[in-house]
Amino acid sequence: MDRRETSIKQAFARLTEPTIGYVLARVNDFLSEKRIEAYLVGGIVRDALLGRETADIDIAVAADALDVAEKTANALEGHYVLLDKQNRIGRVVLDEWELDFSTFEGTIEQDLARRDFTVNAMAINLHHLLEEAADAQLIDPFKGRDDLRRGVIRAVKEDIFTADPARLLRAVRHAAELDFKIEKSTVTLIQRDANLIAKVAGERIREELLRILAVSDSGRSLSTLDKLGLLTVIFPELAESKGVEQPIEHFWDVFDHSLKTVSAVDFLLRRGNWEYHGKEALDTAPWTPALEEHFAAEVSHGSTRRSLLKLAGLLHDIAKPQTKTTEAGGRVRFLGHPVDGAAVAAAMLTRLRFSAKEIKLVETVIEQHMRPTQMSQEGLPTPRAIYRFFRDTGDAGIDILFFSLADHLAARGPTLDISHWREHTGMIEYVVNQRLARDTAKFPSKLVDGNDLIEKFGLEPGPRIGEILEAVREAQAAGEIKTREEALELVMVFLHKL
Repeated sequence: MDRRETSIKQAFARLTEPTIGYVLARVNDFLSEKRIEAYLVGGIVRDALLGRETADIDIAVAADALDVAEKTANALEGHYVLLDKQNRIGRVVLDEWELDFSTFEGTIEQDLARRDFTVNAMAINLHHLLEEAADAQLIDPFKGRDDLRRGVIRAVKEDIFTADPARLLRAVRHAAELDFKIEKSTVTLIQRDANLIAKVAGERIREELLRILAVSDSGRSLSTLDKLGLLTVIFPELAESKGVEQPIEHFWDVFDHSLKTVSAVDFLLRRGNWEYHGKEALDTAPWTPALEEHFAAEVSHGSTRRSLLKLAGLLHDIAKPQTKTTEAGGRVRFLGHPVDGAAVAAAMLTRLRFSAKEIKLVETVIEQHMRPTQMSQEGLPTPRAIYRFFRDTGDAGIDILFFSLADHLAARGPTLDISHWREHTGMIEYVVNQRLARDTAKFPSKLVDGNDLIEKFGLEPGPRIGEILEAVREAQAAGEIKTREEALELVMVFLHKL
């Protein structure tokens, strides 16, 4: 038997283990009392056969799923969520478990025939599994178990994408999450129907895209999306970057550089490989448990700093085609592309219903992505430069520093100069450590405030006071002043210059 799959007996045993078995038993007791026929379907069956953990439980019931889900939630003291009124799908949240109820009409085999991929078109009678184990069997009309063994994603029927175009993205996401390949005839169907993805609601595209970006080596999955004709339907603006040549220090054109940047982010965040000078490049790149925690932090539901940094990698040069100029000597430039690109990316993500927090982080990374190299033209940046960088970038500062490294790798590729790379990583590590040290230390209290300026210097409330206080804070952060008296002297000097 292939290593991809456990036996049916082992799979059934996993579903009756104390943690998940307790939840399923409570649901089964309630449904049996109401004489409602129910089946475990989809991902939970697939993952049990693969020996994978899952917190999502799909249950098909021979009744109105919305009514069943709401009554189940009430009976089990859970929380009911209406997911899809039209298709009659309701969710019950019980502690860390999410149970999605759907309605099936006719036989369970007819219900499975309407599902997306063969590996998701398997079912187990819930009552038989828990109370009549001898009668329990895997219902597998489309040979999904064989496809698990083969490690392929295969469409149940030819019309699955016209029935629900979101499945176009789901095929790539399943392949990424399971480390499977998409079967050839299914690839053909996806390429045929790729334009249908434009009809899918932004919220659903966002969810699938973020799940793809959550997987390691997601640059490879984005490349698959492109080959299937999906990526530039989701992001039409990216199409203009194909074939756009860059200055000589760049190994790839704008589009390929963007995909490579996603892979470089994964590599630097210890979630992927890099085929060019990999070990040498990683040995000098900074990494600590604190950084691991930083990038794993959730930004909004379904997104982390890690996944959004990869999204920024994909979109960071989106404005290069429109800002490209060629000087008399042949030098290619993209003046203003970070600022213009940030605005374009924000509009793209708004279209896909990303949250304001998600958009702000991606927008800031793109707008400021060249800032780290600009603040250290010669040697290490000064304390004043570091202060200004984190003042302007806010909580995106660490993300931008790592993005700068990824952008460097994705620009040079196989032509990477290791000595220049070490200088870059050394500078980034120095700035990162300065920030981490500040975050763990007690930050110095204010030396002066607005009331001091009004009382001691007779200033009127207004923007001028804010400018002076910022100058004091900057000098304090740079270590140029340490006492209240020095701060007041600095204010006096500042006022004399005005």
